[in-house]
Amino acid sequence: MDRRSFLKTSALGGSAAAATTLAAPAYAQGKRTLTMVTTWGRGLAGVHDAAQRCADTITAMTDGDLTIDLKAAGELVGAFEVFDAVTAGQADMYHGADYYFTGQHPGYQFFTAVPFGMTSLEQANWYYQDGGKELHDELGQIFGLKSFLGGDTGAQAGGWFNKEITSPEDFQGLKFRMPGMGGQALGKLGASVQNLPGSEVYQALASGAIDGTEWIGPWADEKAGFQEITKFYYTAGFHEPAATLSLATNRDVFDSLSPGHQAIIETAASEAHIWNLTQFLANNGAALQRLQASGVKVLEFPDSVWDAFGQAASDTLDEYMDDELFAKIRNSAEESMKSSAGWIDKSINAFASQRDRVLG
Repeated sequence: MDRRSFLKTSALGGSAAAATTLAAPAYAQGKRTLTMVTTWGRGLAGVHDAAQRCADTITAMTDGDLTIDLKAAGELVGAFEVFDAVTAGQADMYHGADYYFTGQHPGYQFFTAVPFGMTSLEQANWYYQDGGKELHDELGQIFGLKSFLGGDTGAQAGGWFNKEITSPEDFQGLKFRMPGMGGQALGKLGASVQNLPGSEVYQALASGAIDGTEWIGPWADEKAGFQEITKFYYTAGFHEPAATLSLATNRDVFDSLSPGHQAIIETAASEAHIWNLTQFLANNGAALQRLQASGVKVLEFPDSVWDAFGQAASDTLDEYMDDELFAKIRNSAEESMKSSAGWIDKSINAFASQRDRVLG
């Protein structure tokens, strides 16, 4: 039982008469400034935009009663230090990709992406309709966080390589940047996997410290300049068929806010979630055309590589099934994915195939 559950249970263990004397929550009055730290370098295309969108919307919807002071990675704490900063009260909230924090709990992976996991539509269905949001909250309670989805990059590209990938053996010894369980799966194929913050990836690729990297997709990748270094680009990846981002507030801070301000934070996060997804979708197509025109070779992994990805991904996820909460989250996500995918395949996917056939 976590600390909050223990305290709550203890408080309710007294007499009913004593319970009636409990005071209502004391909501902070007047204007407040909340510090938001992020896993993103300032200006990183799309992901920093989602954090800024959350911050600006909260400030606007509260008429300035809550002002969000956004600190990009490195301005207050490092990119991978934001989780601990918020749980410790050093900062009030963070915006980031929760799969960076699987060291705190592996269940966090599902609130960004898991290899061979859900598309953006499937992820949203699970989160908002099939129990994902409640599981995110259950996980957050352990660490004193109140979390919501607050962005979505959509399907992420397979990545940039210094050579063509023709078989699973090509990953042997390859120095590759890939976070989360996707990176762990790639390690099973012999790759030397590194987890670097986004702001450090270009220099690592340019210096030869890594042989390849995934980042997000054509628009963000073009902005990062990876096409200046390598020309082999795989557009479909196994690791992040969607990648949702999170806005998490220190739970004591969140509980101190009025119900109206709490609702505004949740609403701002949800709005940024769909806004960010459309931002990426609106920019990726044109960016891919520009990359191709600049000489980038757009490729797809062969089936033998996809098969190897699938086995490695399954083995990686299975390693965490001894954790009860991880198993609960995984089972919930996969059950929802199978349910929604059945209808999506018979409706949206079938239509898209016919549309492409008819209209060319």
